[in-house]
Amino acid sequence: MSTRLERVSITGQAGTLEAIAEDPGTESPSYAVICHPHPLYGGTMDNKVVTTVARALQETGMPTLRFNFRGVGASAGEFDQGIGETTDADAVAEWGAVRWPGRSLVIAGFSFGGYVALRLAQRRLPRHLITIAPAVKGFGASTAVPRCPWLVVQGDADEVVDPSTVIDWVNTLDPKPRLVVLPGVGHFFHGRLRELRDAVINAIRSG
Repeated sequence: MSTRLERVSITGQAGTLEAIAEDPGTESPSYAVICHPHPLYGGTMDNKVVTTVARALQETGMPTLRFNFRGVGASAGEFDQGIGETTDADAVAEWGAVRWPGRSLVIAGFSFGGYVALRLAQRRLPRHLITIAPAVKGFGASTAVPRCPWLVVQGDADEVVDPSTVIDWVNTLDPKPRLVVLPGVGHFFHGRLRELRDAVINAIRSG
């Protein structure tokens, strides 16, 4: 499978957003937007977890959009506590809807990006939601559960996002998302990216 990579500029609320569109050129019913980790702690669209999720989704035939939040890389603006970043993700999703008309949206995010992905899923009903080691402390107690298939992947040796907090949070949700806990896996999935890839592919292919 040959995936075409295109660097694109997307108009956002705070200015231009730097993004990468990757399209395997198949007739997938969906396209995906992938949100990166915290901008103030080195998170970018080139994070290895973000690129692994993108490749996994492309393996299912899906075009993907990864992008830099405002203030990261060549994207204009400044960090906005997840609020502006959700607006950024919404602008990227809208660009994708124009680029791939008639296709449903898949939303994915890692760490802080998982927080943004869930916020975006409350604005736009996705076909699937994928949150990797989501920064649940940012969510608040009143999080609405999106009415779509939802995968949560969490390493039980995560040194950044407390695994027990994520697992306890998932257990409060109704309906519960599909939770995959990977033993011995830290926050950045060092040496374990293949297991993350497999979890994402399995979730998409199982509907």
